[in-house]
Amino acid sequence: MSLKLLISFIALFCVQHAVYAQKDSVVFKGYPVVAHTDTLFHIKNKLGSLSASERAERTSSRVEALSEDLLFVPDSLITVNDSTLIGIVYKGDVLMSISKADADSVKMDKEVMAKAYQEIIINNINNYRKETNVTELLKRAGLGLLIIIVLGICIYFLNKYSNRFNSWLSFKLHKRIGHLKIKDYELIDRKRELIIISKFLNLIKIVVILLLIYLTLPFIFRLFPWTKPWSDSLISFALNPLKNIFSSIIDFFPNLIAIAVIVGVFHYVKKAIRFLAQEVENERLKINGFYPDWAKPTFNIVKILLNAFMLVMIWPYIPGSDLAIFKGVSVFLGILISFGSSSAISNGVAGMVITYMRPFRIGDVVKIGDTTGAVLEKSLLVTRVKTIKNEIITIPNSAILNGNTVNYTSMSNNEGLIIHSTLTLGYDIPWTKIQELLINAALATEGVIKDRTPFVLQTSLDDWYVSYQLNAYISDPSIMAIIYSEMHKNIHEAFDEAGVEIMSPHYQAIRDGNASTLPEKL
Repeated sequence: MSLKLLISFIALFCVQHAVYAQKDSVVFKGYPVVAHTDTLFHIKNKLGSLSASERAERTSSRVEALSEDLLFVPDSLITVNDSTLIGIVYKGDVLMSISKADADSVKMDKEVMAKAYQEIIINNINNYRKETNVTELLKRAGLGLLIIIVLGICIYFLNKYSNRFNSWLSFKLHKRIGHLKIKDYELIDRKRELIIISKFLNLIKIVVILLLIYLTLPFIFRLFPWTKPWSDSLISFALNPLKNIFSSIIDFFPNLIAIAVIVGVFHYVKKAIRFLAQEVENERLKINGFYPDWAKPTFNIVKILLNAFMLVMIWPYIPGSDLAIFKGVSVFLGILISFGSSSAISNGVAGMVITYMRPFRIGDVVKIGDTTGAVLEKSLLVTRVKTIKNEIITIPNSAILNGNTVNYTSMSNNEGLIIHSTLTLGYDIPWTKIQELLINAALATEGVIKDRTPFVLQTSLDDWYVSYQLNAYISDPSIMAIIYSEMHKNIHEAFDEAGVEIMSPHYQAIRDGNASTLPEKL
């Protein structure tokens, strides 16, 4: 082989295979001529009525058929040049023809290209015949058997010493290992922990054995030309996912930087808003018409809006966000949330409205519907009230918004809360005396503000009696039930001492009028 031909052959081989190995190349490589799983060269142009793909398939089948000829003589494979084409011919049979367009596509001389292709075909046939030689096959079979024996020995010792290591580790950890507890509940005892550790080590052993077998099989398959495709498939099964993952990570890196920048900007924006909210909540910063207890819920609302806006901005940068299945799952989840959380959304909206209405605060004594007690917790969805009976009642915010709320605490600290009780007495008792007795009973009650004089209202003049309403000021609504009880007791005692019956005329009409309801003095 001349030096010029050798250089041309190397140049053609490097150009063909370098272009083939490049990923996502924009240059059309052509259709490969494949013989015994090896790509010899590529054909880009059609010739006569044959397309490029048909030429490549026909050349591949003829080269493989020639390699099966036991009487093949390499010197009989020659190139024949006519006016327009150069043919690669074996004993009168044309394997392929090369045109000027074929040579121009790889920027080579037509004759040099034909000689290079001739040498490639001869080398491929010789290599195949060498690999399928009986002596060579026996050698390779022996090498494969040796590899299998070494693999079996490795698996044997791995299994043997892994079991010994498992027993040794269980012995060492038996006294040192403790119980896995969650508070007072023993989630996993010592025996179960040792079993879990043993199973985990066995799982690692199985994975290592499978990995050794998987790595050994490609070497065995590559020993024989007929099983080479299996070897390539096994290698591609492992390498292609890793290559795709690595490529995806590299491609995602610019998007990751963009996501990090967006998240960082929103993080510091939320920190600035949180600082302003804390200043307003601690009353170091005052805004006209904005109450300090609005600061925290307002910040939470703004934070939710900022997070939603941030998610919208980073959504296009998330891998797979443009896939149809990803969009379908997103729409499906949105529909589930919309239909499944209507009551939660209504309670959440009611919670925000209640926050800015400010009907009560934590610790206020309120009456919501039929429930009276102190407010323990205000959340976005519910409000919890503790009654005088130590009952914790949870009330949905939507029920609070749709009903009436009485706040006993809001005015008690400044002007005082007025509690009242009504009595019905006959016309025969002077109203001045009744008023005096009621006021004295109220002033004698613990918890009634003494600086603000109680007062009595005559709320109605009925046929048989007059309705007297006693009103007294208190400052602590949390003990309102106790004050009511003591005030009623004082009223009862004051009227008994004055000799006035707390009696409705209806009762007098059906009893012996000579008897009295006043208790006997001891």
